Amino acid sequence: MRISTTQFYFQNTQQITNQQSSVNGQIEHISTGREVLSAKDDAVAYGTLSGYKDQLNNIEKYERNLIQAESRNSLLDTSFISVESSLQSFQTLFIQSNNGGLSNDDLGSIASQVQNIFDEIIDTANTRDETGGYIFSGFQIDTLPFTSTIDNTVSYQGDNGERELQIASNVLIETNIAGDNAFQNINNATGDFSATYNTNTSGITLTDASINDLSLFDTTVNPPGFTFDFTSDTDLTVTDANGTSLFSTTAYEEGQVIPLSNGVDVQIDGNPLPGDSFTLERESTISIFDTLQRAINLLEAGSTTDAAQRQTDYAEILEQVSGALNHFTSLRAESGIRLQLVDSQRENHLNEELYLETGRSRIEDIDFAQAVSTFEQSTVALQAAQQTFTRIEGLSLFNFL
Repeated sequence: MRISTTQFYFQNTQQITNQQSSVNGQIEHISTGREVLSAKDDAVAYGTLSGYKDQLNNIEKYERNLIQAESRNSLLDTSFISVESSLQSFQTLFIQSNNGGLSNDDLGSIASQVQNIFDEIIDTANTRDETGGYIFSGFQIDTLPFTSTIDNTVSYQGDNGERELQIASNVLIETNIAGDNAFQNINNATGDFSATYNTNTSGITLTDASINDLSLFDTTVNPPGFTFDFTSDTDLTVTDANGTSLFSTTAYEEGQVIPLSNGVDVQIDGNPLPGDSFTLERESTISIFDTLQRAINLLEAGSTTDAAQRQTDYAEILEQVSGALNHFTSLRAESGIRLQLVDSQRENHLNEELYLETGRSRIEDIDFAQAVSTFEQSTVALQAAQQTFTRIEGLSLFNFL
């Protein structure tokens, strides 16, 4: 077989080029520490590796969301602890105020302290997070959620939106609680209605007024403003705002359930006297600010308030604050459950991340000992090819003549 000079040069140059390319590729693998750099190295392994990396990137995003979710719910928990502490301080003060030996000045001083508690809770309700957003304004994070006037009338400026963050492929977690649900929509301790006492010489107190049968409750047929009139301690008539009779008896007994014809059951505490009267208006939830303002009004009125009615108001306020404490404890439990979910999901991500990193490393990371050995062998082969080509390229028949 005849080999031309051109063919000889082409074959040897091609061989040296391939050897040099192989050495360069090995240098790149060693310098990066990666076995698979592109699909041409191993198409199947590269596809699997891409899947691992996508999942690891998702976990990194979820972990950032977990940090935010933990921060926001921890702030909620801290805020509710502050409110609980303020309400417990109020209970102590208010119980102290129920002392006949206190002067009006003493009661006025306690009213001032209750006002400070009111302001503390307003301040807590307007808490901001680390980004400057209001945590109790729903979706309106740049809007001050609660404003109050000089007479302590409080208005909510936010909405009832609940913000969420994704912390896993199919897991979302709430990061706020809307301010109206937190501070305004507190269950009424007396059920679905509140009482306004027209005459209360006996000190009777509404303990429960709840809708027992919704199918009978129609505010068009029987509009609220349900008035209870005792003409004696046993004679009771109940009418709606139109004057329609809802209940009548001549044998009322203390503590009995009063079943109104519109599906509302009512129960009161105490022995009524002739002439006692009160009216029920629909109010299933009560703002904590309204309750505190009612307490301030009662304290500022001093001893001029009718003693029997004062005790009724006092009992109702304490009962409502006790219910508010339970309400905020429930909210703390809710934020606590979210924080538990954060911890649980973080543990899941750590385990998944370890699994994915192990799989990625198995495919991508280079065996340095083997790579260096292969590199050295390839380098020697390249040098030998270069030296051989140089020597053969310089030979001719004249060297042997």
